[in-house]
Amino acid sequence: MTGRVRLTPMDEQVLEPLLSVAVAEAEPGEVMPPVEAPAGWSQARRDAFREFYRASFAGLDGPTRTLMYAILADEDVVGMIRMSRRDEPGMVETGMWLGQSARGQGIGLAALRELLVEAERNGVSVVVAETTAANAAALGVLRKCGAVLHHDDGAVHAEIRLLP
Repeated sequence: MTGRVRLTPMDEQVLEPLLSVAVAEAEPGEVMPPVEAPAGWSQARRDAFREFYRASFAGLDGPTRTLMYAILADEDVVGMIRMSRRDEPGMVETGMWLGQSARGQGIGLAALRELLVEAERNGVSVVVAETTAANAAALGVLRKCGAVLHHDDGAVHAEIRLLP
């Protein structure tokens, strides 16, 4: 990996650069929930992307209970990582995506490590993630961050304990 990876909370300043990365280097289903819209990156889908990400601007205590960060590498927006409160006290779920050109460079690992620091600052004791057995990149990053993996018929549940 070249350069420094850092996280910056999602806001209007990074929303459009993030959308640009998504449009150029990801499929809609990789970066947002499904919506009723024409296939591909139609205007309706771009508007839904903005709406979805804006909903998290209030953070962990807001209506979505989600804090999203833009992932920056060498000061360029390259993807997103999030933590969302779960019903269990002290627990959040994480997920991330990177644009195609940022994959395979250690950026995901650096971003997850940064997120774990942020989670601890927010009083989180457990970070969980859901992925599939086929997602080797995600599994590798989770393992390197100390996750305990539980496999269940192709699905993988990961758990990282932060605080005693």
